[in-house]
Amino acid sequence: MKSHAKAVVIGGGVVGCSVLYHLARAGWRDVLLIERSELTSGSSWHAAGGFHTLNGDPNVARLQAYTVQLYKEIEELSGQSCGLHLTGGVMLADSPERMDFLRLAHAKGRYLGMETELITPSEAKAMFPLMDETHFVGAMWDPVEGHLDPSGTTHAYARAARKLGAEIVLRNRVTELTQEPDGTWNVVTEQGTVKAEHVVNCGGLWAREVGRMVGLELPLLAMEHMYLLTEPMPEVEEFNRSTGREMIGVIDFKGEIYTRQERNGILLGTYEKAAKPWSPRQTPWDFGHELLEPDIDRIAPSLEVGFRHFPALQNAGIKQIINGPFTFAPDGNPLVGPVQGLTNFWCACAVMAGFSQGGGVGLALANWMVDGDPGFDVWGMDVARFGEWASLRYTNAKVRENYSRRFSIRFPNEELPAARPAQTTPLYDIMTRDNNAVMGDSWGLETPLWFAPKGTAPKDIVSFHRSNDFEHVGEEVRAVRERVGVTEIANFAKYEVTGPGAEDFLNRLMTNSMPKTGRIVLSPMLNEFGKLIGDFTIAKAQEERFMIWGSSAAQVYHMRWFEKHLPGDGSVRIHRFDQTLVGLSIAGPQSRAVLEKLADIDVSRDAFRFMDFRQMAVAGCPCMVNRLTYTGDLGYEIWMPPAYQRQVYMAIKEAGAPFGIADFGMRALLCMRLEKNFPTWFRELRPIYGPYEGGMGRFVKLEKNDFIGREAAAREQAEGPKLRRVSFVVAVSDADVMGDEPIWARVNGREFGTVAKSHGFGAQRFGADGGEIEGRAAPDGSGGASSVRGIEDGAWRVVGWVTSGGYAHYVRKSMAQGYVPAELAEDESEGLFEIEILGHRRPARINIDPPFDPVGERMRG
Repeated sequence: MKSHAKAVVIGGGVVGCSVLYHLARAGWRDVLLIERSELTSGSSWHAAGGFHTLNGDPNVARLQAYTVQLYKEIEELSGQSCGLHLTGGVMLADSPERMDFLRLAHAKGRYLGMETELITPSEAKAMFPLMDETHFVGAMWDPVEGHLDPSGTTHAYARAARKLGAEIVLRNRVTELTQEPDGTWNVVTEQGTVKAEHVVNCGGLWAREVGRMVGLELPLLAMEHMYLLTEPMPEVEEFNRSTGREMIGVIDFKGEIYTRQERNGILLGTYEKAAKPWSPRQTPWDFGHELLEPDIDRIAPSLEVGFRHFPALQNAGIKQIINGPFTFAPDGNPLVGPVQGLTNFWCACAVMAGFSQGGGVGLALANWMVDGDPGFDVWGMDVARFGEWASLRYTNAKVRENYSRRFSIRFPNEELPAARPAQTTPLYDIMTRDNNAVMGDSWGLETPLWFAPKGTAPKDIVSFHRSNDFEHVGEEVRAVRERVGVTEIANFAKYEVTGPGAEDFLNRLMTNSMPKTGRIVLSPMLNEFGKLIGDFTIAKAQEERFMIWGSSAAQVYHMRWFEKHLPGDGSVRIHRFDQTLVGLSIAGPQSRAVLEKLADIDVSRDAFRFMDFRQMAVAGCPCMVNRLTYTGDLGYEIWMPPAYQRQVYMAIKEAGAPFGIADFGMRALLCMRLEKNFPTWFRELRPIYGPYEGGMGRFVKLEKNDFIGREAAAREQAEGPKLRRVSFVVAVSDADVMGDEPIWARVNGREFGTVAKSHGFGAQRFGADGGEIEGRAAPDGSGGASSVRGIEDGAWRVVGWVTSGGYAHYVRKSMAQGYVPAELAEDESEGLFEIEILGHRRPARINIDPPFDPVGERMRG
């Protein structure tokens, strides 16, 4: 074993071998993988080996598609077969709600370049004759699904990595990790110590233990997962003989089961409700190629449904039951990327779907390590998406919930209950007990979403359509626009940057010029490639002190970036408040009148101007006040330590009572930002967009200094953005956009790059007449769901996607924001666009000027 390496990868499962391969392919040949036992000794060896491209996060789906495409490459390079079976698969819907879910998934696939189809139960049965189609209302066919040999695939990655110069050492457990003052790591193993510049935790079942070696408690948990293998089935053998094809894979949402052919029988797995963690506190180092004791009683409810839906299985003998542990993060997605506070320590773990995601995880992490950026929008997998609240007990509860809901629908207005409340503010009891608030989870913090009328249950009726909150959110919006409202804003991120180098530091990170003392600016933050990685409100409180507000969910993500760029001379200090600083916002035409009753200084229009910052007493409590709100109306953000929040809130309600003050929640706030065409972080503003694409160009001061990303931003401005963020008014009746819907345009022969192409998602396929190809040949030769369909009145094309939207109550319009090619971004004509919502294409029109207060008189008033 070598004594020095540029990078050491810990763990020899499919993910570790993928990371090793991608690092070597990217040019880092001095890389070493260390495995405690043999390759695949954790979860990889007993995996069912299925793969698919569909994922609720389109950016993760993109990396899954890459993973599937990669297998032929590593087979050719390594000479090792992956045992690929590209059978295709169907997802079966047993209810109208699940069919709506499939329509959403199918629509997402349009701009991802996927060739899914919505088909009838009888068409699904033609592909998978074991099913009883009477239990289902529809299905979705995906040709890019199948299964492989887990061991062969892992060894293919390993052999390919070795051919590129990487080294693998087996039967050698890592026992300790220490770091030198210069940042290099000592990787202490049973066979000696390796000095490494980078360490990658691909520990799989032991990823927690590897993390604990550096003081890190990763939010992941292993769950027992069972699947069974049947004896040979004559129905399977007859299908193979008569068609010359293997049976497709099937996901049955109702039964919470998946199936595929295994030899001449069937493999059937389940994500049962009675989920069982394995080794919840510590993984034994001596666990290896063992399986866990089967517990068929635990999965019996799912099997009963499966036997009804697939009657032939009732008569099949069970040859073997496999029960083995797999690791999950609280939301089911991997934990990937650099860890805040640790130099050159990387994670690639909790990759539950290793044979769907392992290649994409390896690619993204290798790009990140070699080039400084993953090259994709990987927020859904970033280890920084969890905060300190994701403790061992939180993770245990959330992983069990996620596992048991693996095949359940997540509705857009659904708040999941496990591990809640994790964090609360001093107003929690007032909001829930007195105000009848429906609460939501905002980065671990309980936050009011909307307020139910007294005497009714504060509960969402989950739906893809407008639900029971619709009328009440509308009342909250009208209260703000016509009178005054108050809302809690503790779920914003809050930072303080101090020191003699603070202003230079922020000017280096931010695109906007820093404000004068007592003033506020809005500023994006870019990475080296000129892409949006942050959006902040920045106030200069004193000469060497700045207050910063941003997205709560990005706190660890942004602290990682801030710390990376801190000067080494100690001239800058940064502090993250989290819930040691909380806030309230008052907004609406009477908000100044309310504040005047509570403030001991002049807060008139001229004394306290739009975008001013003041430290003042509010209701006798020490506060910081910003003269702005996200509602786009006249208003104020008031920040205080938690000890004062109840007093300030009660005083606001008392002072506002003569004006008809009302509480409003986050849903009303997000509704009002739509009326102003305001973007929001992680939806409109993400690391795949440049500032001019995102409509943030007015906050980019190219002339001020050499800020990070300046050169790329200047190039984007000079060449013109390829995409543009736009706002739409959509003609709908009872279902608004939720995000990720495709945007269609009547192109009429015009040529331009689609959004999908420009971001590498792949292109749509079109027929010779310009019509979209809706159908393709199904495995049984039936021709699929439909044939090539032309579009009346000209050719239509998917040109972009929706990032967010909803109903804008005050202007009474259904609205959406999204990205389209720049050539189309200023065309407000009718009939040019349609947005696909739940399987129906709805007319949409670009709305350049905000429908509420287009010139900003209200918020500046």
